[in-house]
Amino acid sequence: MSFDESVGSLGVAMLLVAFFANAFGYLPHASRRYHALNAVGAALACLASFLIDFVPFVVLEGTWCLVALVAFGRIGRDRAPVRLS
Repeated sequence: MSFDESVGSLGVAMLLVAFFANAFGYLPHASRRYHALNAVGAALACLASFLIDFVPFVVLEGTWCLVALVAFGRIGRDRAPVRLS
């Protein structure tokens, strides 16, 4: 297995672990671990896509990573209840 395949496989594995752990109730979507797995997994998948020069997935995974990082940073700050009235 080449370097880019190894990096991409590790990234996708991390994304899938986060997805399955959340889907089966082992990892809440509002946890830092969930968003960290998504951010690192997406960053690795983005790097692998860049290495093989596949721009659509560079955009997809790069966006996924940025969203996960923003969500990671918001955990703990947005714990106050939202008032709609």
